[in-house]
Amino acid sequence: MIRLTLTLSSVYLAVVGLALLFVPLQFGVGAVPADASTELIALLRLLGGPFLGIAVLNWLSRGTPFVGSLRKILIANAVGFGVVALNDVWGVATGEARESARLFLGVHLGFTLAFLIFLRLSGR
Repeated sequence: MIRLTLTLSSVYLAVVGLALLFVPLQFGVGAVPADASTELIALLRLLGGPFLGIAVLNWLSRGTPFVGSLRKILIANAVGFGVVALNDVWGVATGEARESARLFLGVHLGFTLAFLIFLRLSGR
């Protein structure tokens, strides 16, 4: 199951990273104005790089034994997805987020829970 979770999170993060790089206005619809400044577009594209880096890290970690460095990767993913899920919860609860935040909340919360479960299992 951990291999599947790392694979799915890798694909998800790669899609987000590529969308930020190549179609930031379309990806940010409802959050990014159609007449966004070139500086905002550049910032969105900049954020695509780390998403792709984490996607590659997760992809390459799929066969790593359930000890040592994999534990660190699980912690990093749990923190990353957890912070994003908390942001989604805030946005949905306050009404400040766009409609798609409800869908993303489920995705981010699911990944957070999966990584926390695997982290707990890796400690045994």
